[in-house]
Amino acid sequence: MEFIIYLKRLFLLAATLTVFFLLFISCGESKKPAIGQEDEIIVIADSTDYLNLESSLLTAFSRVIYTPQPEVLFNLTRKDFSKLDKHKNYKNILFVAPLGANSDVSKYLDHLLSGDVKKLVNSDSASIINKHDLWAKNQLVMILTSSSLNKLNENILKEADNLLHYFQKASDSRLFASLYNERFEQKKIEAKLLKDYGWMVYVQSDFLLAQNDSVEKFVWLRRAPGTDMERWIFVHWIDNASPALLDKDSVAAIRNRITEKFFSTADDSSYVEISGEYKTTHEVNFLNRYALMSQGLWRMKDLSMGGPFINYTFYDEHTKRLYMLDGSIYAPKYYKKKLLQQVDVILQSFLTERELSKERKESLLEELE
Repeated sequence: MEFIIYLKRLFLLAATLTVFFLLFISCGESKKPAIGQEDEIIVIADSTDYLNLESSLLTAFSRVIYTPQPEVLFNLTRKDFSKLDKHKNYKNILFVAPLGANSDVSKYLDHLLSGDVKKLVNSDSASIINKHDLWAKNQLVMILTSSSLNKLNENILKEADNLLHYFQKASDSRLFASLYNERFEQKKIEAKLLKDYGWMVYVQSDFLLAQNDSVEKFVWLRRAPGTDMERWIFVHWIDNASPALLDKDSVAAIRNRITEKFFSTADDSSYVEISGEYKTTHEVNFLNRYALMSQGLWRMKDLSMGGPFINYTFYDEHTKRLYMLDGSIYAPKYYKKKLLQQVDVILQSFLTERELSKERKESLLEELE
């Protein structure tokens, strides 16, 4: 227990080290929704600065995931400062320039930043400045700046994980807003899971409750079964669990045990397992909890099928449970990055009974009456 509390606190502390400054004051006028692709970042930068920083920016934002096709998380599109007005309403905007330089972008930032903020930047106490909904709804505008080009390059690499995280979270928020529709929410299923097991997850109208096993503590929600664009999520939990199970080898073993039992062929000749290729496991802050996030490829043991998966495993101190939340994709004819993000966002809707407001809990349970 002490081990998991220590790691959780250590991780949450590290996640708060980046300094945020709200630069701009909204005028209060009605703003239109931001436009553009979810995975495109408009980079406003001087051509020479961008040339020098491109490699570091690609390292931070254009990481490759394998689904199994290689797909980058974000595509960077550089635009000259003179084109800013044409791109102010895009979803993801990134300003990159050192302070005190001769470029138009640097001069623009010098005009926008207050004296106090510039002191912090020059003392290397701040390099990332985020503003949400600056020119459009559901927009993230980020400024990356430092006292020099070399220091800026250094800070981009140092803060690479945080930089990616901010744009991913903004994208996830937009996606959840587009997916969530109370009219098509399957509240009866949500209520049943809450009543029977003490947790809930958002259930879209086109997901089926494919398995509900109280003995094995396993719930499987499945979308478009038998098609060439199938998505599914599962929740598995272990009561009275040891925090020592929160280990990457244990997580892999638990997942393989569950998928072998529940994701097998009709004659039990083959079953789902984790592929050894492209598997990664990282410590993350998942819904304000220390968790292990595993990402990689699943496959049938006979190699007849496969696809990407994402898995969050965490220990809940209040219920003494180890929870495993998992999303998988089978879409052999398509790129799967966006589909994987969709199941990821659904997993992030997970709530325990303790986290629900009294009003929402009562409202859900009324669905069972």
